[in-house]
Amino acid sequence: MLLICALVFYFSFHRVVVSGHSMDPTFHTGQKVWVSRAYWLVGPIRDKDIVVVQDPNPDGFIIKRVYKMAGETVDWFNAPKSWQLSNGPYVVPPHNIYLLGDNREVSEDSRSFGPRDVSTILGKVVIWP
Repeated sequence: MLLICALVFYFSFHRVVVSGHSMDPTFHTGQKVWVSRAYWLVGPIRDKDIVVVQDPNPDGFIIKRVYKMAGETVDWFNAPKSWQLSNGPYVVPPHNIYLLGDNREVSEDSRSFGPRDVSTILGKVVIWP
């Protein structure tokens, strides 16, 4: 039984090291967090969850908070910078999530790079010190 638990943990959780200040004060550079893609175990991704997604840089990743899910409307203060108000409200496209950093003043997030496809999600942050 112990072996099975160890295998489930090994294949379901991954440790990630935080880099940068976009998630201050929640996370700080050098802090280690545990991430899981075993949603059957940790629950589905929802608004306000913190996730790790693939960075366009193939070796990198981004840690951000889920602000809105597919089909939800983003307020105009947090809409993508390229979005024209004349287009009406910004609605997150299907199969996408809209991400914001907790430290909005310095965060590069969906306001600059747009929504991210759910296929780029590496996992949900579930444990941090």
